[in-house]
Amino acid sequence: MLFEVWAPHARDRVVLWLDGVRQPMDRDPGRGGWWSADAEAADGARYGFLLDEGPLLPDPRSRRQPDGPDGPSAVVAPDAYAWNSGDWPGRGLAGAVLYELHVGTYTTEGTLDAAAARLSELVELGITHVELMPVCPFPGVHGWGYDGVAPWAVHEPYGGPMALKRFVDTAHGLGLGVVLDVVHNHLGPSGNHLPSFGPYLTDTHHTPWGAAINLDAPGSDEVRAYLVGSALAWLRDYRVDGLRLDAVHALVDNRALTFLEELSAAVDAFGADAHRPVFLIAESDLCDPRTTTPREEGGLGLHAQWNDDFHHALHTAMTGESRGYYADFARAPLAALAKTFGHVFFHDGTYSAFRGRTHGRPVELSRTPAHRFLGYIQTHDQVGNRAMGDRLSARLSPGRLACAAALVLTAPFTPMLFMGEEWGASTPWLYFTDHTDPELAEAVRQGRRREFTGHGWSADDIPDPQEPATRERSCLDRGERDREPHARLLAWYRELIALRRSQPDLSDPDLAAVRVAYDEEARWFVFRRGDLRIAVNLGEAPAVIPLGGGEAGVLAVWNGVRAPGPDGVLELPGESCVVLVGE
Repeated sequence: MLFEVWAPHARDRVVLWLDGVRQPMDRDPGRGGWWSADAEAADGARYGFLLDEGPLLPDPRSRRQPDGPDGPSAVVAPDAYAWNSGDWPGRGLAGAVLYELHVGTYTTEGTLDAAAARLSELVELGITHVELMPVCPFPGVHGWGYDGVAPWAVHEPYGGPMALKRFVDTAHGLGLGVVLDVVHNHLGPSGNHLPSFGPYLTDTHHTPWGAAINLDAPGSDEVRAYLVGSALAWLRDYRVDGLRLDAVHALVDNRALTFLEELSAAVDAFGADAHRPVFLIAESDLCDPRTTTPREEGGLGLHAQWNDDFHHALHTAMTGESRGYYADFARAPLAALAKTFGHVFFHDGTYSAFRGRTHGRPVELSRTPAHRFLGYIQTHDQVGNRAMGDRLSARLSPGRLACAAALVLTAPFTPMLFMGEEWGASTPWLYFTDHTDPELAEAVRQGRRREFTGHGWSADDIPDPQEPATRERSCLDRGERDREPHARLLAWYRELIALRRSQPDLSDPDLAAVRVAYDEEARWFVFRRGDLRIAVNLGEAPAVIPLGGGEAGVLAVWNGVRAPGPDGVLELPGESCVVLVGE
């Protein structure tokens, strides 16, 4: 087989190390910095590269790191897995309901195979796509996955590449699409050997994680090709249906043709050749509709983006929090929520006190389908970045949790749940790490304490990210699913998702057709989608809501609401919600 590596930093020599045997590689004069060698190698053979007699380094394009990021790579034969779902037609985003899942805490085993064994639960819930948090290798066993250092490989403690293929195969066999979270904006601080090979990083720009990925400095053509190739490998070799791109606002790229445009064009071309829908979902805090505007209309051409403004408005309305970025939404939270329903972004050129400047750009509602924006009330970020990793279930009553679910699952956006949300899991989801470098481990531990000390917490209150019990506390307790009040909330999620599937008005892509009314003081909120009206009362006292003339029937209800009479007045108990149909 052919072994190739881009190593422009090698001065004179690159040697292939294959199962203990060394073989000099040839420099390719027509491809700057590329070296190659032919050698026989079986599936599982260990290999790596030595640059100018330096230490053994893993392959930058390694598909498997059986001994972790610092060990040699392993050959993965392309035909080593026999797919059972070879006729999978794909599943696009329109009409989707996503479920964000972290492999290491979805089950106590923390493996892809253990997670795959539980996928039937998501089918019963009505989920259409599982969104896996990053699975690329990082030092240690347990972590969030955003410190990955081998963007083409699968974390070995999760089960390695074959386990990911089994997971995707199982999901497709159940009719579930798979979305994979990938990180292009930085590399982890430990186990990253890419700078030894070439200019993968640049000091031209800096990010919150240090030197930036080189997207526009000398050598960036190959770096961009490296990242595009990794993205296509997930779609091609693992047959995933889409990629979630972490924090694209942190991609520093001053070239005329941006990396994101190049990536979206490559993904679109792959989908056309593969005859199945594939897509890219951006995480971005820019509130910029150009992220998902088609390339031919001057946009970046990504297919969807997370809408944090919807989350912030809904979270503030539910909890009353006003610290940090929630301050912009806390002055009038229902008004903020209404704006996101009607205009997608709260910040669409408005002043942001949190940022100290105006922020965002308006969405052209008539030209933008609703499914391009994801709506959610909890994510790994919004839970795990809290001091105690507390979910909404730690602060909200079952009634308010039900109201939040109704607003997410009947909103015009593509809904996404965070694992365990559907039954109001009581387990926290904490920040945890397993750094093998003692100095890095201590720096992370102290940094986490500094982040929250003085904000209502003492240093001793903050869970130690390196302590194994921190990860263990974050694992879901499935026994809760059959106990109250969790079982009732789980049934409510199932009912709402089934309603979303059966009522065409709930999948209407027309953002301009949404109508909203609310009373900030009385704490009720109503919106209309076609013939459906969804009403929630976030207050503890009953609310009298004028819906207008005409009778309506109840499709789904939390807390025994009666249908409004001919006068169109709805009496809604405290902390309750209802989905109505009719004039």
